[in-house]
Amino acid sequence: MAVPTLEKTIRDLYCSANVADVTARVHDELIVLLVLNTFLSITAFLGNTLILVALYKESSLHPPSKLLLRSLAITDLLVGIIVEPLYVVYLMSVKSKRWDICYNVNVALFIASHILCSVSLLVLTAISVDRLLALWLGLRYRQVVTLRSVYITLIVMSVLSIVVTTSLIWNELLFSLLLFINLSFCLTIIIFSYMKIFFTLRHYQIQAEINVAQDQPRQAIPLNIARYRKAVYSALWVQVTLFICYIPFVIIEALTDLTSVKLSSSVYLVKTFSFTFVFLNSALNPFLYCWKIKEVRQAVKHTIRQIHCSLT
Repeated sequence: MAVPTLEKTIRDLYCSANVADVTARVHDELIVLLVLNTFLSITAFLGNTLILVALYKESSLHPPSKLLLRSLAITDLLVGIIVEPLYVVYLMSVKSKRWDICYNVNVALFIASHILCSVSLLVLTAISVDRLLALWLGLRYRQVVTLRSVYITLIVMSVLSIVVTTSLIWNELLFSLLLFINLSFCLTIIIFSYMKIFFTLRHYQIQAEINVAQDQPRQAIPLNIARYRKAVYSALWVQVTLFICYIPFVIIEALTDLTSVKLSSSVYLVKTFSFTFVFLNSALNPFLYCWKIKEVRQAVKHTIRQIHCSLT
């Protein structure tokens, strides 16, 4: 059985006369998508730029943990200034029936979005491992988890994302296999990390209650549990939001691939809105950082005050 190429897949599904016939029935919805993605692009750019400036000024966060957070903000920023503008150009090319522009933009969109989304998922996996190591290692955490180790991890993850994405150029089946392995690995590590974290925290809580009931002195735990719990829940909120934004896209892509459903206006519209829902994650993350991380919220407020004062 012949393996479909990237060019054939893009031209058949997104950049052909069939697409023109389909989109002619959803003209108003495409206008809504254009406006919505333009707004999300600006929001992701401004929000993540502000977060990066705030993180640069914030000194109370552990540097390796802050580096992981900055990496996630950078990927969201790149989504806002590269991926979403490409998506807007793609929608405009479909409306104007400029199929050559449509194809070239779609190839760039596919590569950029898959690389950045893959990096985001891997960074979130690294954050979950970082939180688990903070609990396991206690006082040794700062000696073991260093900036150098995190930089090396980020480089490896970036290379891995590029390799997985570009594998589609040679073989779509290879790409699907590598993508499945990558997703399975990340989900397994994330689920294991948080289950281990919550079981350990539960053990600490039960032990503390037993000590209180028996009127025993508290045992020293080499970790500020209250502060740690807040950090864990902050990271978990970011990861849950990513999964919520990605799940519609994953389900729709899986259903259309498995059932070989014929392209129609409703199918096309659902697929394009699922893309937008994925990009929504990059615009939401800055608000989550400000809401759930006190240090970031304070740094953002200080930065906004400085900008306001300089403008007035």
